[in-house]
Formats: sequence, C-alpha cells, structure tokens
Amino acid sequence: MAELNPPPRRPRDDHGWDRPPRSFSDGYRDPDPVSPYAVTHGHPGGPPAPGPQWIGPDGFARTGHAPPSGPGLPDLDDENPPRTGRRGALGVLGGVAAVVAGGAALARTPQVRGLFRDEPAAGDATGTVVTDGTAARPSGQQPSTVRTYTEQNESYMGSRAGAVLKRNSPATGRVFASPAAAASATQVTVRTVLAKDPIRHLASRATFGATPGVLADISRLGIDDWLRQQLEPEKIAPTKAELKLAELPTLKLTPTQLRDQRDQLNERGAQPERETIDATIARQIWSDRQLYEVMVDFWNDLLHVAAEFDGGEIYRNAFDRDVIRKHALGSYPDMLVAANRHPALLIYLNQTDSRKDAVNENLARENLELYSVGVDGGYTEKDVRQAALLQTGRGVADGKYMFFPDRHYLGKVKILGFSHPNNSAEAADKVIDQYVRYLALHPSTAGYVARNLATRFVSDTPPKSLVDRLAKAYSTNKGQIRPVLATLFSSSEFWAAVGQKVRRPMEYLVATYRTLGVGPDASPGFQGDAKRTPFAQGLRQIQDKLRELGQYPMGKPTPDGYADVYVAWTSAGTMVDGWNEAGDLITGGRKQFTYPRPERLVAKPPATAGAYVDALALRLVHQKLSAREKALVLGVAGVSASTRVDATFNGAVAAVARTILASPQHHLR
Repeated sequence: MAELNPPPRRPRDDHGWDRPPRSFSDGYRDPDPVSPYAVTHGHPGGPPAPGPQWIGPDGFARTGHAPPSGPGLPDLDDENPPRTGRRGALGVLGGVAAVVAGGAALARTPQVRGLFRDEPAAGDATGTVVTDGTAARPSGQQPSTVRTYTEQNESYMGSRAGAVLKRNSPATGRVFASPAAAASATQVTVRTVLAKDPIRHLASRATFGATPGVLADISRLGIDDWLRQQLEPEKIAPTKAELKLAELPTLKLTPTQLRDQRDQLNERGAQPERETIDATIARQIWSDRQLYEVMVDFWNDLLHVAAEFDGGEIYRNAFDRDVIRKHALGSYPDMLVAANRHPALLIYLNQTDSRKDAVNENLARENLELYSVGVDGGYTEKDVRQAALLQTGRGVADGKYMFFPDRHYLGKVKILGFSHPNNSAEAADKVIDQYVRYLALHPSTAGYVARNLATRFVSDTPPKSLVDRLAKAYSTNKGQIRPVLATLFSSSEFWAAVGQKVRRPMEYLVATYRTLGVGPDASPGFQGDAKRTPFAQGLRQIQDKLRELGQYPMGKPTPDGYADVYVAWTSAGTMVDGWNEAGDLITGGRKQFTYPRPERLVAKPPATAGAYVDALALRLVHQKLSAREKALVLGVAGVSASTRVDATFNGAVAAVARTILASPQHHLR
C-alpha cells in the first residue's frame, strides 16, 4: 500500500525553518522515521557499477529486496468507550451517520459497535535494464497483476461494508441538456435519510457544506446560473475572511523571498507550510468560491504533494498557487506539466537527485501510477524505467526550476506508446513536457480522472455509465475540466445519488463551522498574541484540531492523498471528537471567532419542544429529522414533543443543537 512508502527526507544544505517535531495523524500509523522510500546516498560494498544505477524504494538497487509487510488500517476503537446517557443518544444518531444503505454498513463496523457496547473493537533505453524489480513487483510485470500501491478507494470498497453501499448506488443514467433539466427529470430511488431536494443535494456536494445563504442563492439564481457562477470563480468577490488572509505573513512571499527572509520569519515563529494549510482551511469555511475550493481539495488529493516535507516550507505555497489553484478549473494537462516543472514536486519525490548515472524512479512511477493513467493504466515496469531515464536532468537551483543537460540520459525511449529518439540534451526539457502532456491526455488518464471525480461528487461506487461519460468529455475537450464538470452536473447519476457520500473528518468540521455561521472576527475583548492576530491564531487551532481528527489540507505524508470513501474513515474516536468540537463551537469556545448564540440560531423559536427541534434541524441540517431521530434529540433534553420551552430550550439548546449535528443528516453530504 502507498501508506508504506512515505516520501523521503532529503539531506540538503539549505535546511528548512526550525520547528518542533511533528506527528502525522492521517488515520494511519505514523510513518517509520527511516523511510523505506528514502534515497540511499552511497553504495554499500564499494563504488557503483558503471552505467545507470537504479534508485527505488530502498535506494540503489539490490537483489532480494521485498517491500515490508504493511500494518494495514489501525484499530481505531476508543480505549475507554462511553456507555450510556447523552453520548449514547449521540451514538445512536452517529451510528447511522455514515450509513448510506439504511444503516447496515456502518453498523457492521467493530469501531461503532464497540463504541456503545462491550464488544472488542547512453544507448537504447528500450532494451533490458537491471532494476530493483522484486518478487512483489518483478521487472516488466503489469502493475495490474503485481502492485506497489493499492488503489485506495477501490480496495476499501471491496470490503463487506463497501458491498452494502454498492447495492444502494444508482446503476446507470443519462445526460441531459443542462444540470437543471437533469435535476428536474431525475427520480431519487436510493434509500437515504436525506431529503430528496435537488437544491440541498447540490449545495451539499458542490460546496463544503450548505448554509442558509447558499441555499437561498441557488433558489434565487436557479441551478444552472448558480453553477455557471461557481465555474467562474475569478468573477466572485473575495469575502471578508479571504481579505483577512493578509494577516498570514508568508502567504504571498515567493520561494526566493522565503529563503532570503528565513531568519526574520524564524524570529516571528512563522511556518510557511502551515500558513498554507491555514489559508486553505479559511477558504473552505468562508469563501464564496465554493466549487473552486472543492476542486482545489480534489486536486490536492489526486496530484498530491504533502505540505510538510523537507522543502515544503519554501515551495509548497508556490505549488498551491502556481499549479493547483491556477489550473483547478482549467486544463489538467497544463497542471501536470506545471507540476513536473515545479521545485515542490521535484524535491518531494527526489527528482532533483536523479541523473543519468544514478536514476531515481520515484517521480517517474508516481506520474504513471498516481497522477495520470493509474495503476491499471497499462504500463509496465519497463515503462517506469524508461520514463525515469527520460526525466533525468530536471532539478532546482537558487530556489527555481532548472534543467541540467549534462545530467540527462540520452538514448531512445518508448513509454506507454510515447516514443522519442531523445538524442539531444538541449532539446530534452521540451521532450519531457511532451511526454507528460501525452500522459495527461492518455485514454487511461481520462478514465482515471473521471473515476476519481465521480467518486468525489457522486458515490463511493460510481456507476460505470457516468465514469465513461466523464472520460469521453475529458478526452473530447483535451483535458479541460469545466466541460467535464458540466457533464457531471448534467447527468442523472449525480442527482440520483442523494445521501451516497459521507463527510470525511475535515469535511464534517468545515461544514459545522459553515452551518453554525461562525464569523472570522474575534469575539469582543479577545486579544491575540504578539506573533499572530486572533484570526491567524484561530486558524492554527482549527488546523491542530483537524490533525487530531486525522485529516487536514495537504496533510497526508505519502504521495497518494487521502482516500475518498467512507469505509476508510469509520473511526468511532474520530466521530466523538468531531461531536465534541461541534459542542465547543455551539457555545463559542474559540474566542478568536464570533458565533451566534445558540438560542438565536432560530429567529423565532417555537414554544413547544417538538416544533423547536424541527426548526433547529431546518436551520442546522436544512431538513427535518425522522420521528425516531427527533425522539432521540428530545430525550437528550429530557422533554416530550409537547413540553413548553423557551428560547434556550429550558437551558438545553446547546445540547440539542450538538445532537442534531451528530445526526446522519449532518454527516452525509
């Protein structure tokens, strides 16, 4: 699995900012301090043999190497699971929360069962070359037969819980003239607790969480015009919170400026790579360019470069700005070419260490396996080797991309149908661009991108009819993303898939901030510290909480990005931690921001408990709860539906709101 191959920590002369040791909390075990993916400089047993020396998962090639067996998914049960009372009521709601198929899937996971019961929880590169092929992945064998990485989403969905979801997903569909036409004509037949309301469905999938304002905008503009507006984010004015991003001092600095101002930034305690994460969180919560931010997050998982690596403090923000955000709704071929010329990716995957006499295959492999055609895209180990040879010479000098002709391997190459004599070092840089663009436009890449988009927006088990349709749109439009999204939103499969996605931990927390109407200004009387404004301080606290929950922007240390299916995130401890954070937000726990008082969430609170729960559910999750869920919520307050209550729900409004935010209506998207 890719989790077993964290990218290396490069020995470098230009060390990054000093900072305390960090832990990775991405839902998997922390990577080993000595990375099995790291490059070994030096040659045990004497100098290297003449000719290209292959550098793979264990450094320079050696015989008999086999990857270490993996830990798999950890046991995520709480050490001291809660048993009864208010948390028990939350658990009954939350136990349904990640359920797409009427409750069966998540109910079968030991994590959730154990939460509330006592159960345990220079020549011709096309010729034969000796490489680091192993028994686990021999040279020249098809990746579809023997894999280094596992296709995360598909492997998770092969589980028993995944089979339950698959049976409840739309099987097929058709495309309509427009998204509004598709929404109007599509009948939702899947079992779900969510309201079968196309406006609510669109707001849940195309944003980081519906709000009263977003729902009103879609109703006012109409589905087509709202989507048209979202697909032109440059025309949407920045929000107050986006303007406040100027309070993050490193955000607009270039890599050269970050290098030159290293000492001053250290004195101020600035951490550029963490400020990139802070800014992303702020935009997810408060930006009006919501579809754009969803796509930025999508690409940050697909074309993944972790924020925290040796070099991330200098280069990761520029990668975010000049690669991901620049092309998020544009051309994927342009994005992939730009990524392959960016210092962040070149350093992250050791391409700067790859030269004709010591070839590193990391970037060549990930370009094929993770960033384009996918592990089943038809390439072989021989293709990986030749791609690695072709890509030699790319590196970084003085903080900028640089091609070094003297480091480039010369000789004929043939990679997955791309062939070139590769006989001129001076022309090689453009040849590499041609190869990368060829990969981005390959039919297998069209299918790979289409399948991942359908998984993000539609279902953990997207219908083949939709994937094929999106792949055709991708190929027809030469990798342009807007036409692919237009096809997706005009497809009946999208509108039929109500309730077929579960929010991952980051998505749950961001949606909670959004639906509660948390503001970016500090609460009255709160003062920041000498180094950070209240806004910057609050964003860092959100980031720290997301780290605890196991998902934060650009957070996964390995190059495969976060899984995007719910069975990868069935952690009872994470669920409870999210509920606790929701409770803190309801009561205004983070003073760096402003909050509506819980008794004012509903403008005119009804006088009886049952009607008040209905009104509060409409305000927070944008629909009423089922009778069973409503009874559980009333039980938290210890009242019946007919009990007379005041605006504070007789003192229980915060507990009631928190319980509603633990419901499946808030966990599903």
